[in-house]
Amino acid sequence: MGTDTLRTGAADGADGAAERRREQRGWYFYDWACSVYSTSVLTVFLGPYLTSVAESAADTDGYVHPLGIPVRAGSFFAYSVSLSVIVAVLVMPLVGAAADRSGRKKPLLAAAAYTGAAATTGMFFLDGDRYLLGGLLLVVANAAQSVAMMLYNSYLPQIAPPEERDAVSSRGWAFGYAAGSLVLVVNLVLYTGHDSFGLSESAAVRICLASAGLWWGAFALIPLRRLRDRRTAAREAALPGFRQLAATVRDMRRRPLTLAFLLAYLVYNDGIQTVISQASVYGSEELGLGQSTLIVAVLLVQVLAVAGALALGLARRYGAKRTILGSLVAWTVTLAAGYFLPAGAPVWFFVLAAGIGLVLGGSQALSRSLFSHLVPPGKEAEYFSAYELSDRGMSWLGPLLFGLTYQLTGSYRDAIISLVAFFVIGFVLLARVPVRRAIGDAGNPVPERI
Repeated sequence: MGTDTLRTGAADGADGAAERRREQRGWYFYDWACSVYSTSVLTVFLGPYLTSVAESAADTDGYVHPLGIPVRAGSFFAYSVSLSVIVAVLVMPLVGAAADRSGRKKPLLAAAAYTGAAATTGMFFLDGDRYLLGGLLLVVANAAQSVAMMLYNSYLPQIAPPEERDAVSSRGWAFGYAAGSLVLVVNLVLYTGHDSFGLSESAAVRICLASAGLWWGAFALIPLRRLRDRRTAAREAALPGFRQLAATVRDMRRRPLTLAFLLAYLVYNDGIQTVISQASVYGSEELGLGQSTLIVAVLLVQVLAVAGALALGLARRYGAKRTILGSLVAWTVTLAAGYFLPAGAPVWFFVLAAGIGLVLGGSQALSRSLFSHLVPPGKEAEYFSAYELSDRGMSWLGPLLFGLTYQLTGSYRDAIISLVAFFVIGFVLLARVPVRRAIGDAGNPVPERI
């Protein structure tokens, strides 16, 4: 009987490992599904296109008037993104608490994913002077993306034991960057060759935008089939928006080391997000590079971020914390090199893009996996809502510093080098976090190497 019991236990263990691998593979595919939105829609096509639509609707002074409010046409895209962040800030804590309380994350993930995918697909109808439609669809899609990513990230502690999380998180990021690269190549072929396809430039852009939504919705089916809900003990009712976020922060205060890591992440991630968003401005305005060069650079970042995510995902040798600290040093060196780039030299800009790509994927993937160790069991979605707010909702200091530096000095080189401060301060804050003790304080097992 003892032998039979052992055999049964071994079989259960093997079955459990196989089920876990299957669930992890499904989890990767949500990154594959949604990253196309971030790459093709937000990074490449929507900003310039929505701005042109707003300009076609502007009055003689260059203003549009949503809800009677005068707004410069050139600022409409930025304001729409800001509004989407505010909506996400209100919704994410509420949804995160509801997911943890009910244990039913998958229906909420499906609702957020398909709301975002539908809004993105609807961008096909963004033509003429329909700037208000474009703004509305952007707000809905961006807020839904933030909510869905929060729920998606909260699965990580449940589908991967501590020793696997660095690798699993890195593979997810790699899947996302690979999909972004693949679809961006197809979109660029369509966009640059639109005449040969019998399409206007506007129609080509709208097809590129809508295809991202269709891709998102189609591949989201895979994680929704493979991920499973885990019932939890009933908890208190969810609180509205900011009250729930405040309750989450109060809970974090009982775990100051988790809060300390989140603060470090907020600082250095603000620098990462600002470099991503402002690199094209630096390339076009300071280095005098053309649009095609900038688009190829974005594609290069996406491709090399796959390798970077997988390479830095091998953090078992040095530990996630040390590897992230090393990536912050690499970010600092990359920005310093960018400061000295000669104008009108696309080759060196591609070298800079390669440096960004190699450290981008790994620093983001390992930050997610390290934070997953610091989350108390049963509060995954709630804590990851705060993490997602740090990732998306709080990244405003970097653009502000970049803009102020340029305003005061008139130099984009000074503006780009000013961002080094975020990586230096983030390095110092992260280095001071005793992550092994933080993991134990959160009630989680401490991995052999972290």
